[in-house]
Amino acid sequence: MTLKNRISLLVSLLFTILFGLASTVIFVLYSNFRKEEFRDRLEIKALSNIKLLVNVKEVDDQLLKMIDQNSINKLYDEKTLVFDSQFKLIYSSIDDAKINWSVDDLKYLKKHKTFFKQQGDYEVYGVFYDTKDKDFYALISATDDYGKRKLLFLRYTLVVSYIFFTCLCWVLTSFMVKKAMNPLGLFHQKIKNINENNLDTRIKSKSNKNEIDLIANEFNFMMDRIEISYQKQKEFTAHASHELRTPLSRITSQIENVVADPKTTPENKSFLKTILSDVNQLTELITSLLTLSKIDTKNQENNETHRLDEILFSAIENLNKSFPDFVIIFEMEESENLDSALEIKGNKNLLEIAISNVLKNACVYSDNKQAKVKIRTIGDSLVISISNTGKTLTENEQKNLFQPFMRGENSKGTTGFGLGLRIVNRILNLHQSSITYSVTDENINLFQLIFH
Repeated sequence: MTLKNRISLLVSLLFTILFGLASTVIFVLYSNFRKEEFRDRLEIKALSNIKLLVNVKEVDDQLLKMIDQNSINKLYDEKTLVFDSQFKLIYSSIDDAKINWSVDDLKYLKKHKTFFKQQGDYEVYGVFYDTKDKDFYALISATDDYGKRKLLFLRYTLVVSYIFFTCLCWVLTSFMVKKAMNPLGLFHQKIKNINENNLDTRIKSKSNKNEIDLIANEFNFMMDRIEISYQKQKEFTAHASHELRTPLSRITSQIENVVADPKTTPENKSFLKTILSDVNQLTELITSLLTLSKIDTKNQENNETHRLDEILFSAIENLNKSFPDFVIIFEMEESENLDSALEIKGNKNLLEIAISNVLKNACVYSDNKQAKVKIRTIGDSLVISISNTGKTLTENEQKNLFQPFMRGENSKGTTGFGLGLRIVNRILNLHQSSITYSVTDENINLFQLIFH
């Protein structure tokens, strides 16, 4: 799960839980408030009836019932019972409901003064009222339909509000987190595109207060240090390669002069030729390292337009000078956009080095001294296919094919250092192009240079 989705989930869950708890607390508090309010109403009603019976002599039972019937604050399904000190029922209101009572309830009232309990759908309130002369007990029962309707309405309101605002919270949280995390997405894309050819990539930051901007600033400082270190490494490689080539050239020249001297014995000539071969290989290695160090986006101008077919023919011509027995079968597949696809902006010398290295690779590892070169277009891309017959690479070797100093099992008995394809890959990346290797058939090696 991505950080963005994790934050959205956690915030939404937190809101959902807190809102659910708040709704539950509100409902419970209002439910208790309704009970207390209803209890107070029952208490007032019960005491009013007792006082009318006890304190107002002119009020008899029938008048009290009439008053009870026409009361403005009449309760639903109300039932009132009043008992004297002998637990004798002295008043009963309209028989709309029944109150289950016992002497124990009245004794409990005398001891605790009041009680409030639930009997089915009815709520019963009891109160003990004492005067100087007599004691009275009152039980009043009723259903709070009005309060329960309000409680039911509150429940539905809270449930609907909970569902609506929870869904709204999830949507808004996802949107806001996505918007807040947008800089990280751009940050990720920038980092993803960084390679050895664009170490000058930097992240724009607006202030130093935002955590993302702080990370961006630190990232930029890190890239500055990496770029400086990388440039120093390349400069060292270039300088070292350049300095090494001079003494190697002198050594080569001196060995060639000694070999050409008639006074040199055949045994010494054979020995010197072996040394000369090693020196030439070392010179080739240094040249390859120097070429790698010079491939840099900052130092290459890629504005000139060149035709790839001309570069290919030039590379083939140079290859024939080194390998005159090698045969290249050339094929060009006609298409409507072939002429425009053959034109590419870039460095001509580097492109020729790249194509020459692939051709040389096909020559060295071919078992019949032949290679097939085909130019064709796929969509808007130009593809140069170079294939030969010979030993193919294993899957593990293919994964590291374009890494420096990588040589497969099929390289046994051939000279080389494993830098040629690395140079090709670097040059093509510089020109926003790519190279692929595949085994199309048994003992068939296929390299495809794709120019976009």
